[in-house]
Amino acid sequence: MRIRKFTIIIHMIAYLIALIWVLPFLGLFMTSIRDYSEIALGWWKFEKFNPTLDAYNAVWNILTGPPSMMVSLLNSFIISVPSTIIPIFVASLSAYSFARFSFKLRDMLFLTIVVLMSLPAQMVIMPIYFLMAEVGLLDTHLGLILLHSSFGLPWIILFLRNYFRTLPVEVEEAARIDGASDFRIYWQIVIPMSIPALASIAALQFNWVWNDFLFALIFLQTPEKKVATQLLPMLRGRYYVRWDYIAAASIITMIPPVLIFALLQKYYVKGIVTITKG
Repeated sequence: MRIRKFTIIIHMIAYLIALIWVLPFLGLFMTSIRDYSEIALGWWKFEKFNPTLDAYNAVWNILTGPPSMMVSLLNSFIISVPSTIIPIFVASLSAYSFARFSFKLRDMLFLTIVVLMSLPAQMVIMPIYFLMAEVGLLDTHLGLILLHSSFGLPWIILFLRNYFRTLPVEVEEAARIDGASDFRIYWQIVIPMSIPALASIAALQFNWVWNDFLFALIFLQTPEKKVATQLLPMLRGRYYVRWDYIAAASIITMIPPVLIFALLQKYYVKGIVTITKG
């Protein structure tokens, strides 16, 4: 009976936390499907409730920018996809080296990489801004891709290094005896066994890059190059804030990362559990 009471209490606390977590999204969704006159005094008031998709139609078809909703989403994909693939590939090579090989200053170098994780982006924005301006990468998607990739490398290396150390070394040794090179072992044995970890990291990195606002705000100035997160503040009305437009655009913007997480959920949970144990 004591165990059952404890379980019930834990479940009640979990449901309460889930409700608190979902409530802002519920407010956002209700705001997006109601007319502005209905939500002017609060989305939680239901004296009038006439669901409509006018806000979605206005955001997608009527408000043509620059940038339009479609262009801003395309720009977000152009930046987010390479900024996820590039650091995962580079970091996986580095993490495999840290996990399997011994070389001079290995531990010191790894410690330096871990320390870089704690470096706030705000501390290095100005030097990076002047550097990008000097090399011609300012106000370009390529510059933002390289920036996101660089900031993603430290934590991805840490995660993958911990995961690689949980993999059985005997499989790699058997392949090495058969004449396989280090890169072939990495590419054909280690990477296939690391799909859960790679999927977990891909979901996290894509979500982080997609939702970025600070870097995009500072390093992208041309309207046609702006991403979806930059579009949201631009949807404010001239004389009053169109919360229904902002809510609809927010819902549209959050769909891609939610879909990525849903598709990778199976591997995501497995990878996170293994990395944590490792």
